Amino acid sequence: MVFRRFLSVVGFLSVIAAGYAQDVSFQGSAKSTVSIGESFTLTYTLNSQGGDFRGPRLNGFDVISGPFTSTSSSIQSVNGRTTMSVRYSFQYILQANKEGTFDIPPATVTVDRRTITSNSLTIKVVRNAASQSGGNTGQSQGNSQQQGNVQSNPNDVMLKAYVSNNNPLQGEGISVTYKIFTKVPVSQIMFSKEPSFPGFWSQNLTKEKEKLQQYNQVIDGQQYIVADLRKYTLFPLKSGKLTIEPLELVCQAQIKRQSKSRTGDPFFDDFFNDSFFNTSYTPVEKSLRASLLIINVRPLPASGVPGDYAGAVGNFNFHTEIDRTKVKTNEAINLKCVVSGEGNLQLIDKLNITFPPDFETYDPKISNDIRSSEKGVSGSQVFEYLIIPRKPGKFTLKPISFSFYDLKKMKYITLTSPEYTIDVEKGSGEGANVTYTGANHEEIKYIGSDIRHIKNQVFALSTGGDYFFGSIAFILWLILPLAVFVTFVLLFRKFSERRSDVVLMKNLRATKVARKRLRKAEIYFKEQKQLEFYVEISQALWGYLSDKFSLPIAELSIDTVRQTLINKEVGEELIQNFLDTLNNTEYARFAPGEKSVNMERIYNEALAVISRIERELR
Repeated sequence: MVFRRFLSVVGFLSVIAAGYAQDVSFQGSAKSTVSIGESFTLTYTLNSQGGDFRGPRLNGFDVISGPFTSTSSSIQSVNGRTTMSVRYSFQYILQANKEGTFDIPPATVTVDRRTITSNSLTIKVVRNAASQSGGNTGQSQGNSQQQGNVQSNPNDVMLKAYVSNNNPLQGEGISVTYKIFTKVPVSQIMFSKEPSFPGFWSQNLTKEKEKLQQYNQVIDGQQYIVADLRKYTLFPLKSGKLTIEPLELVCQAQIKRQSKSRTGDPFFDDFFNDSFFNTSYTPVEKSLRASLLIINVRPLPASGVPGDYAGAVGNFNFHTEIDRTKVKTNEAINLKCVVSGEGNLQLIDKLNITFPPDFETYDPKISNDIRSSEKGVSGSQVFEYLIIPRKPGKFTLKPISFSFYDLKKMKYITLTSPEYTIDVEKGSGEGANVTYTGANHEEIKYIGSDIRHIKNQVFALSTGGDYFFGSIAFILWLILPLAVFVTFVLLFRKFSERRSDVVLMKNLRATKVARKRLRKAEIYFKEQKQLEFYVEISQALWGYLSDKFSLPIAELSIDTVRQTLINKEVGEELIQNFLDTLNNTEYARFAPGEKSVNMERIYNEALAVISRIERELR
């Protein structure tokens, strides 16, 4: 019996020794051909237990994740012969980033203190590897586990830019939209570079923190989920070929990762390699960049350009309003000019208006109501001018013109306002002899006549040889600052000494503190808070005596109050009134009767008695 057990142990150890005695194999495998931007798996398989794995230098590829380590083992018994195999896998998920042929040098691993080197790999990166992909190089056969085949395609996630018009006129509005197309779930979208628009006036139509609206779209027979990431309205400021720098972003794409394992049993291999059991998702970082946009901006026609044309392009209406045409001198007139319609309204910043030289004018107040959408920019721009006539008479405000290039009629259009006649009557006071035009009053014009009036006012005369330096006034002005400084120092010292006298300061603020407490009591009276009211009245009366006569609160009593007031030569009747008020305050808290009436009576008595004592002590 013991001999049989010995033989069993020796047989089992022989099986294990046979498994470890086999030749050590360390093989690398990957797809031989991949596309630019495609994610794929690089796997190194070892058929023995090892450690200290050192991966190769991966030039020309981005390492998305890895290396991952996994282990598989199997024991087979055929016709009484038992074999065991153990396999270790080291796996990378890579992404091709440029076209070319790249050599991946061998990796190394340590087995039983020996360094084992794998085979090298050659991977060809092409623009589209759909028809060129071949089998995996150096793929191990037999009982093995193939880990993590990442099923990624460069077209799984795309970023594209769309422009409404590649060939606009200078000043014509266009829209640019950046859209993301995805066939896999994406998250954590971060914009690494915003687009730039040199040569354009731009406005972002995308609302911050607004949830992206998603919809479906079919491209080349493939259905994508689409979302608009950015929308811009652009107005070209010059002609020629203008470049729009692209939008760039980084996001996390959930890529399918499917593993296949082989155990030697066909039933288990087919069952567990089914996609239902064997598919997982791996987050893969995707860097996306939209295409560069070249906009060919056509110049506006050079013929027929109006003299007052300032760059407006679109379809506009123009009208003016004046609040009155009959005024007196120095009275203000409001002139409103309104430009409305569709086009580059924001770029209209001034109008060509000539006012009579007898009018004082200011830069206009500009307000707008502009709406931007994918269809364009529309709304109105309002210019309000304040004009003030300085001389009486009849003045003509010539028609105001506004010119723009009409995109529908493809020609320049000039709109004019009616002519206004302004009757200015002489107001109170004389008008000024000069008028100022412009907000900064930098331009000065003489008005009224071409001859300036002779000044006939009385001039101040002074005696010749009489100088201010050395005079009595000069000496007094020298002495005055010193006298002011000395006075300030003396007053400051006196004020400091007075504030250091604690008894005096308490005496001075006694009435102030008492009135403050009475005001607080009045608030409690209005809120009908009886307890708080009587507490404030009592503290106002006792506190007034304590501060006024420098008596500690603990020493105050009816007798000390009476004696103190007698010493201060306060009348006997007033002393009795003060003591009665103190007693009534305590009695009223618990006395029956109308609460509001008692509180009002006590408040009036306290206020009156403090005021009377203050007058007698003066």
